Amino acid sequence: MKKTYTTFFGLVFGIFSLSAQAISPEALQLQSGWEHANYELTDKQQIEAFDLLTAKADELKKHSSEQPDVLIWRGIIYASYAGIKGGLSALSMAKTAKADLEKAIEIDEQALNGSAYTTLGTLYYKVPGWPLGFGDKATAEKLLKNALRLNPQGIDSNYFYALFLMDEKHYKQAESYLLFAKKAAPRADRPLADKGRLMEIDNALAEVNKHMNNQTHANTVN
Repeated sequence: MKKTYTTFFGLVFGIFSLSAQAISPEALQLQSGWEHANYELTDKQQIEAFDLLTAKADELKKHSSEQPDVLIWRGIIYASYAGIKGGLSALSMAKTAKADLEKAIEIDEQALNGSAYTTLGTLYYKVPGWPLGFGDKATAEKLLKNALRLNPQGIDSNYFYALFLMDEKHYKQAESYLLFAKKAAPRADRPLADKGRLMEIDNALAEVNKHMNNQTHANTVN
């Protein structure tokens, strides 16, 4: 389980296209804290920062339980921390994230450009299925397509759907979404997030190209 979470949650959750919509001061605190912990810290310092950040998110939720942007960012934080911690605690954190994201969608599915759908969809295809977890590929695809419906030009909605396609071994389709994501308009207020996302897109493209080259070679040999 640790490998599953480490390869995804700890690296990429939370960098959603939030700039196009207003964000509350409470959610902005969580966004800023996440960017610092996720991109500027490593190892023990990162774990300590996420410990403090989850506590902060818990506290803000007590007073902002009906604010979808706070719920979304709390969900993102818990999903990210799941990747760092790994083990059985990762699944518990993923379930916490799931509950927040589902509630955010109930309140306003369009909040933060539909980012709740992006995070929740990714959880559904990365978390183990029954009996250990709630993972389900069909549900994941439906949620990720909802994210694209609400934010068709977004760097993250396209990137995360591409990752799903890669997981399903649809590499040519994944490549098209990755290339589209790479051309998304930059977010002036989130340069650190954009830099990290573009690096992840390049890494994903390299992996896609490797798989497609291997498929081409196999077909030639056969």
